[in-house]
Amino acid sequence: MVHINEALTKMKQEMERIIVGKDELVELFTIALLVNGHILLESVPGTGKTTFAKTFSQLIAGEFKRIQFTPDVLPSDVTGIQFFNPKTQEFELREGPIMTNILLADEINRATPRTQSSLLEVMEELQVTIDGETIKVEPPFMVIATQNPVESRQGTFPLPAAQMDRFFMKVDIGYPSVEEEKKMLRYNRETLAKPTVEPVLTKEDIVKLQKALNEVQIIEDVEDYLLSIIRLTS
Repeated sequence: MVHINEALTKMKQEMERIIVGKDELVELFTIALLVNGHILLESVPGTGKTTFAKTFSQLIAGEFKRIQFTPDVLPSDVTGIQFFNPKTQEFELREGPIMTNILLADEINRATPRTQSSLLEVMEELQVTIDGETIKVEPPFMVIATQNPVESRQGTFPLPAAQMDRFFMKVDIGYPSVEEEKKMLRYNRETLAKPTVEPVLTKEDIVKLQKALNEVQIIEDVEDYLLSIIRLTS
């Protein structure tokens, strides 16, 4: 089985080809992926939220799909629909972009609450119901959602509590340091072709690592410590 520390080091090296100085974010995203969690990525426009999410998905040898959320996106645009095929005279299932391994929900808070709710079932139960038919999503599955911070949310809809509860963590990509910006400038001057990254983990690797994590034993003292932190910060 792949060693997680070696894989994480390789992922950081690959990510550095595209995104400078985000090793901590790579770790957080990987943790979320391995515990079947989802990420809400928040930062001001132009800091590379979408680029980071797309690049991270390329480190996984799985399927990636993106939804650009706008107010006119419907729930069926996310989940899929049953449509009538006049040639066969039968209803057929057309799966939506939600049927993937990593889903980028770009600017999720620009969609209406009704459309946002189309993600609730799949984020919690790894399944989607379309016109009464329930379809399982093949693991691994992860939603990476992006949104702008409060002061940049004109024309947006706040995420309801049920939607926020589905995310394992919310992270801020933040601004790069001066040294990191210098490195970006050199990349732009020195790199003629757009750099690419190579997959580090396969879907099978991730599923095996997820199962291995479930076998980790936690002593009671650690359980008490974790619960005390939760209660003090709730």
